[in-house]
Amino acid sequence: MEDIPSKLPAKPTKLMDQLRFEMRSRQLSYKTEKTYCYWIRNYICFHKMQHPKTLDAEHVDSYLSHLVVNRCCSINTQKTALNALVFMYKKFFGVELGELAFKTSKRPRVLPTVFSHNEAVSVIAGLEGIFQLLASLMYGSGLRVMEAVRLRVQDIDFENQCIIVREAKGLKSRRSLLPQTLVQKMQTQLELVKALHKKDLEQGCGEVYLPGALSRKYPNAAQELAWQYMFPAGKLSIDPRSKTKRRHHIGEQQVQRQVRLAIKSAHIHKKAGCHTFRHSFATNLLRAGTDIRNIQEMLGHTDLSTTQIYTHVVGVQERGVVSPVDIREPCGVYLLDMAS
Repeated sequence: MEDIPSKLPAKPTKLMDQLRFEMRSRQLSYKTEKTYCYWIRNYICFHKMQHPKTLDAEHVDSYLSHLVVNRCCSINTQKTALNALVFMYKKFFGVELGELAFKTSKRPRVLPTVFSHNEAVSVIAGLEGIFQLLASLMYGSGLRVMEAVRLRVQDIDFENQCIIVREAKGLKSRRSLLPQTLVQKMQTQLELVKALHKKDLEQGCGEVYLPGALSRKYPNAAQELAWQYMFPAGKLSIDPRSKTKRRHHIGEQQVQRQVRLAIKSAHIHKKAGCHTFRHSFATNLLRAGTDIRNIQEMLGHTDLSTTQIYTHVVGVQERGVVSPVDIREPCGVYLLDMAS
């Protein structure tokens, strides 16, 4: 249950607990909370455990420059660390850092790795059961792995043939495709969920974790089928906050582990993983001529420039450009063969 926030003291006294309380009051995602806490701790350690309130903009500059000069961090990593520190000073301490003068990373943004359609299919074929269905959704609907495992019964709209992603990055909701080839498999999965939920109810369980204040607003919703996860865990577990025995969704790391093994078995020698399916969803839609703004909407990107990175991935070979060594003479012979 790695995506459920740990319980905080009623009146936090430690700095990190107070920061977590502030992040939750502003409804930051738990993943963002963990990331920000990591960089804030790292910042405090870098400055020999001094309290951050006693530090100023110069200390922030020296730390962010250290990330580039000594740790060779990318620009995205540096930006994440900066965002964490700005949150702490501006939102928590109420202190404006002013104009910063740290060294920015010059490392270029790396193009995302993508599967060809045949590679994606071969990886999916190397998976079994629930893992194969999850990988098919990541590739066919452009879902992040955590979005896929968090899908609930009510998020699958069979009538309109779409998937509603409600607990997405940045707490944004969006719609994406429900591939026609997966409709029957998803319906079969739904029947399994119904049977498992019925069994849990008979055993006095059957509750599921509800985000935000929904459990207080709708006291009985946690036991309703609509809120159950489409990909439930194999066993019941204890919620670390409420101490309630309930069934969570399948673990993100379990899926990542199985996908890595399938990639290795398919003899694909790329730096790839679950997120590669999402990248491949976008690039293959571009190759098929799908409008980039439709892709942006399905991926849930706020800024179109984020989606435009995939136009570089598609490459010049998609635009009819031919290498000189592949040019044929009218007789059908490659020029390179004639020269040799």
